[in-house]
Amino acid sequence: MNSALETLITRRSVRAYDGRQPDDETLDRIVEAGLYAASGMNCQATKLVVCKDIKTVELMSELNAAVLGTDSDPFYGAKTVIVVFADRNRFTAVEDGSLVMGNLMNAAHALGVDSCWIHRAKEVFDGEQGRALKAKWGIGDEYMGVGNCILGYHAGEYPEAKERKADRVVKI
Repeated sequence: MNSALETLITRRSVRAYDGRQPDDETLDRIVEAGLYAASGMNCQATKLVVCKDIKTVELMSELNAAVLGTDSDPFYGAKTVIVVFADRNRFTAVEDGSLVMGNLMNAAHALGVDSCWIHRAKEVFDGEQGRALKAKWGIGDEYMGVGNCILGYHAGEYPEAKERKADRVVKI
């Protein structure tokens, strides 16, 4: 099978991490793949914040958990997060950010790094503490959070694929 297709078919969302972080070279390659995601009219109106700082990752996890209404770790022990932001004034903001997230997760898998898309980035970074983080990082309020791509290495077994649902394709 073609390696690109194999990557797309075998990637899984991992929800248990051992705490190890990808090395900087691998992380740079993952980020580069994210930057090459398609975007509406090729505007490239997304920004990525790559965070390996444990205290900041823990703060983002706490803020995310608060939105979720829990005290558990929504980042599942991952210690590296790439937050994807998109210009909320672009009519394709969510789509553009989503394509970046997909590229990040597929590139990570191709390089032997596990990942998962964690939602609630919009709510976190529209809140007071999230806006303060964005300001600290030089990200303006015109940018909304689209997703958190957690990265690391799975703890335990790699997830098995679930059977694909029937009746999802109509051929004409």
